Amino acid sequence: MGKRLLQSLLLPLALTATWAHAADKTVIQVMHQGDPGFVGAYGKVAERFEAANPDVDIQFIYAPHDAYNEKFSAAVVAKQLPDVMELDAPFLANYVWSGYLQPIKPLIDKDLLDDMTESNIAQGTYPIDKDLYAIGLTDSSVVLYGNKKYLEAIGARIPKSVDDAWTREEFEGYLEKLSKLDGVKWPIDTFRGYGIKTEWITYAYGPILQSAGCDLIDRKAWKSEGTLDSDACVDALAMMQKWVKNGWVVPQSAGTNQFFAEGNPAALALGGHWVYAEAAATMKDNIVVLPLPKFGAKGASPDGTWIWSITKTSKHPDIAAKYISFLLKDKEYRAYVASQSGYPGLKSFAAESPLYAAGGPMAIAFEQASKTAVARPPHPAYPTITSAFMQAVDEAFNGGDPKEALTSAAKKIDEDIADNDGYPPFGDQR
Repeated sequence: MGKRLLQSLLLPLALTATWAHAADKTVIQVMHQGDPGFVGAYGKVAERFEAANPDVDIQFIYAPHDAYNEKFSAAVVAKQLPDVMELDAPFLANYVWSGYLQPIKPLIDKDLLDDMTESNIAQGTYPIDKDLYAIGLTDSSVVLYGNKKYLEAIGARIPKSVDDAWTREEFEGYLEKLSKLDGVKWPIDTFRGYGIKTEWITYAYGPILQSAGCDLIDRKAWKSEGTLDSDACVDALAMMQKWVKNGWVVPQSAGTNQFFAEGNPAALALGGHWVYAEAAATMKDNIVVLPLPKFGAKGASPDGTWIWSITKTSKHPDIAAKYISFLLKDKEYRAYVASQSGYPGLKSFAAESPLYAAGGPMAIAFEQASKTAVARPPHPAYPTITSAFMQAVDEAFNGGDPKEALTSAAKKIDEDIADNDGYPPFGDQR
């Protein structure tokens, strides 16, 4: 028998052996979002996990940040949920209420559970049964970044702590002065460029309303009318609309980086903790981190970020949890997240992140977590709450009447809750 013929006969046998070997592996599908850097980091973690667990095959399902919820909804309709799912924390109540997720306390390594910060526990907890359904390495916050050169030029006071934050009057006075300062094109970048398909507007601007003394919804009666369209909320949105009309805010068309762009055309930035790493790389010592202003009697800041959960349909929840635990402990992954100014959600990670330690450049951001953080409404109607609010803000920023915009939003939210019979048992939690 010739060598070529022998090879042709052996090839199907080799392929059969390969397929059999692949079939012996447990496949864990992981749905996630993230920029290219994080996508690459996840891939490397999977390689290390598979090397340590050769009987497991990690398969990734990537969904763009702006279309993540739509892709997840498509997976629900197709009855093809992944084993592990990354989710944005405020959507957790909706996913648990809908029956998509399972509790993770019995599955995740106990040392990780014991390592969670209070805000990390809060963002992963379902308010009805008080059980933990998700965990993350990080949490998040928004701060006010300032260009030290511009602030010194107008004689601005530099707060040293959250308790010392600027008042509304101070903040707007500084915006007015910055608008007249040579070299400043816009007093503030509020990252409008993120658009209304992300969580940005609700996440970053919602605390402005909360600081002003109102909210997106009454968190006891779970009714939006009378709260979101209250005088305090209308006044807060009208205030933000004034900033836009005055030309103080970087327009959406200018993109998402005018604070640390070449020439530093924006003097301030209402930006997420993730902005610091890139801004500091270009601005060096010229960047200063400030707490969010107090727009009313007290300050408010956001929290909640993308965290990891296990779906109820997973056939291998133990292995899915093993992968999540591996990811959160992986040294190289943690180092990468730290390099991106990741906001600590584990106490051990905080110890590895000098940015957030006392005296660190982002210490004020971490201080906000314990003093002013307000989670987005943990209710199954949250997808409607955030969509309606973002549309209202967008309408106002484009010249619409703030009262009419918020009244319409509140009506949409309450109609959704009524259409779902109050999302029981939430209607019984008054």
